[in-house]
Amino acid sequence: MEVILTNVRLVLEDRVVDGTLVHEGGRIRALDEGRSHVASAIDGEGAYLAPGLIDLHTDALEGHFVPRPKVIWPDARAAALAHDGQMAASGVTTVYDAICAGGFDQAKADRRALYEVMLDAVEQGSAHGLFRVDHRIHLRCELTDRTLPELVDAAMGRPNLSLASLMDHTPGTRQWRNVEHLKVYLSGIGKGGADIDAEVADRIERAKGAVSGNYDKMVALFSSSGIVLASHDDTTPAHVDEAVAAGCTISEFPTTIEAARAAKRAGLSTIGGAPNVVRSGSHSGGVSMRGLAQEGLLDALASDYVPASLLQAAIALTRTAGLSIPKALALVTSAPARLARLDDRGRLAEGLRADLVLFALADDTPVVREVFLAGRRVF
Repeated sequence: MEVILTNVRLVLEDRVVDGTLVHEGGRIRALDEGRSHVASAIDGEGAYLAPGLIDLHTDALEGHFVPRPKVIWPDARAAALAHDGQMAASGVTTVYDAICAGGFDQAKADRRALYEVMLDAVEQGSAHGLFRVDHRIHLRCELTDRTLPELVDAAMGRPNLSLASLMDHTPGTRQWRNVEHLKVYLSGIGKGGADIDAEVADRIERAKGAVSGNYDKMVALFSSSGIVLASHDDTTPAHVDEAVAAGCTISEFPTTIEAARAAKRAGLSTIGGAPNVVRSGSHSGGVSMRGLAQEGLLDALASDYVPASLLQAAIALTRTAGLSIPKALALVTSAPARLARLDDRGRLAEGLRADLVLFALADDTPVVREVFLAGRRVF
């Protein structure tokens, strides 16, 4: 069935034009400037029409399985569907659900019990056509966990597994290089005083001997898998060198400008956290993503822990970093498509999937009006 969307502002790769988009059979068939006068054309009322957003890293799935500390939602399918609805409402049409393999400290004790439950929920929801949007798995490989190899083994071979990241959350390095930031984080989830000190000491002890052994095993495993590999929280040029040697193509959430510059020199693509842009800074003391964008060191954005932040951050960068709307939207559409090796989406072009988001601006706040997945309206 042919669908004509007219009186829209088409966000193309290099410009925004007032025009009309025609899609049929799940694909974009035509892009034209000006309004259509066909009676069946749908009036977009001057809103922006952009490619559907592609989110390479969101932790939001887990929040629906554990909505409160020690509260596990009893219906895994319902939890996954609630998450799916949230992604659609945020304008996301392809989402990489970040699921933690390892790192099951006391603060996240439910992760181990839910690990395969969440993997199954994503796989089955996709297989049975239950989801509004396209779900993939981003496996967060926590190198500090001695059981990591067996956990990763349980995920390998699943059809949705498309991206993996190598993470080292040892206190005193990378994201938690400033241990005081970790202590503040732990205090925010209910720990205090001696309990925090004990937790930090326990994490350091458990990481001893695990990180180096797991690193070598994960590099060997993923090097021949065809799965896109990212390095997480690079902080120094040495971390970037390690990532290149490991076969990573992405430096995800670099924590310093030195690491981002090193990644650029080495040919790695950088992904920044959209909440960092919206909040004007990192919650754990990392570098400002707005600053990276201004220096041309930011290649893509991911929603991290706030799905709605993806579109908000792109629009914010048009004000704070001087990016044009096409360049800002590319950070959440064509760039992540390229990083994930998805050549059938991420741009408004004839023949590509009709994954689309129609949004307006209320002052500087984006308002998602409609979302289409392969031409089917899902929001």
